[in-house]
Amino acid sequence: MPTPTLHETYPLYLNNRPQQPNADLAVTDKYSGEVAFRTALATPEIIDAAIAGAVRAAGPMARLAAFERQAVLQHCVDRFRERFDELAHALCVEAGKPIRDSEGEVTRLIDTFRIAAEEAVRNYGEVMPLDISERARGYQSMWKRYPIGPCSFISPFNFPLNLAAHKIAPAIAIGCPFVMKPASKTPLGALIVGEVLAECDMLPEGAFSILPASRDGADLFTEDERLKLLSFTGSPKVGWALKARAGKKKVVLELGGNAAVVVDRDADLDDALERIVFGAFYQSGQSCIGVQRILIHEDIYGRFRDMLVAKTRTLRAGDPKDRETFIGPMISEDEACRLKGWIDEAVEGGARLLCGGGREGNMLEATLLENVDRDARALNEEAFGPLAILQPFSDFDAALDEVNRSEFGLQAGVFTRDLFRMFDAWDRLEVGGVIVNDVPSYRVDNMPYGGVKDSGLGREGIRFAIEDMSEIRNLVVRRGG
Repeated sequence: MPTPTLHETYPLYLNNRPQQPNADLAVTDKYSGEVAFRTALATPEIIDAAIAGAVRAAGPMARLAAFERQAVLQHCVDRFRERFDELAHALCVEAGKPIRDSEGEVTRLIDTFRIAAEEAVRNYGEVMPLDISERARGYQSMWKRYPIGPCSFISPFNFPLNLAAHKIAPAIAIGCPFVMKPASKTPLGALIVGEVLAECDMLPEGAFSILPASRDGADLFTEDERLKLLSFTGSPKVGWALKARAGKKKVVLELGGNAAVVVDRDADLDDALERIVFGAFYQSGQSCIGVQRILIHEDIYGRFRDMLVAKTRTLRAGDPKDRETFIGPMISEDEACRLKGWIDEAVEGGARLLCGGGREGNMLEATLLENVDRDARALNEEAFGPLAILQPFSDFDAALDEVNRSEFGLQAGVFTRDLFRMFDAWDRLEVGGVIVNDVPSYRVDNMPYGGVKDSGLGREGIRFAIEDMSEIRNLVVRRGG
């Protein structure tokens, strides 16, 4: 099958329609470094017009019937299937994501919209008796959810399709118009979603705008009081700063992590090996739930360390368009230099380099370290690249304490066959999700997903995002004494 081709320029989407006011945003092929295409860049005036359009669309969007919202989402599912290869190729180019991972993300995009299509017709409420005392005799309560109104979405570079989908799809399912700012390094996935949505005539004008924008030009996404919700996925530093500026609107933050996996002495090591190496190094470790800390029981530490090193050395690095490539480029040379600096700093502080550590441009080798100083940045901050750190433990409770020592709390993995330790981990780990006998990188798109501590606020997963994008409205009826 021939490789899909990309256009030279792409429009932004303002109030449901493509607009090409300029072609000011150059997007590079992350492997070659060459400009792959250009997109329009939204000005503050365009962003203001998009928000005004979303405000006008709030009423008509809320009045769309459930079957109409479902039809829009199902149209997207069908079109994404038809454009599967194009979407995967776009990801491979703009994000530097190996083609197999790119195809996996397109599959998840389709799953996410399919789940949203199902949820669009499940906006249930509840009938509550109120006669809990004499004064409430004859009163009855009924409540249901209503869309919160115009929403603002800011999505990151590492999952340009699926993390945008986790904002767009639930908004359509519940009936919220939105404005979205995709990451400037990887805007194309969201723009293709906009192109597909623009085919849906039943959406009212202003239902959506997808606007690549500079950070300076994007203040309105956060501060404009006409917006009722801000959903941001990205770095903790930026996310918490946006929350401080968001005013009265509801804020959902899906931020970073330095996820840990605990390998107890009874674990199936062959099974754990494949999963942990994948979790640490898929898409060059650029995942907020990528495995960064590997805690291994001392009884199996030496054996499993050698297994991890041997497996990691087999990973093929290179052009992400090559189907045999596992390690592709990081998003930029600056990011690769940053993480290389952390690795060198850890080694200078006494850490042992087990494998990797080399860098050429934005290609950083898959790297394993042990004996890392307790205060090292490589251990405590979010690496967001192909680095994992091995740590031995002798006591399971102490291992859980070490996981909790992090300022982050997104997800954690535990390999154990002990039922009681599984429940101990669930009860004690300060994270949004505990994954047993798999890595913290595991996610299915209908499950509740999000973090605690510095990892964020709120939950994604279609049903749970819909809860954030809606408000309960109560109805009380007095039927007489």
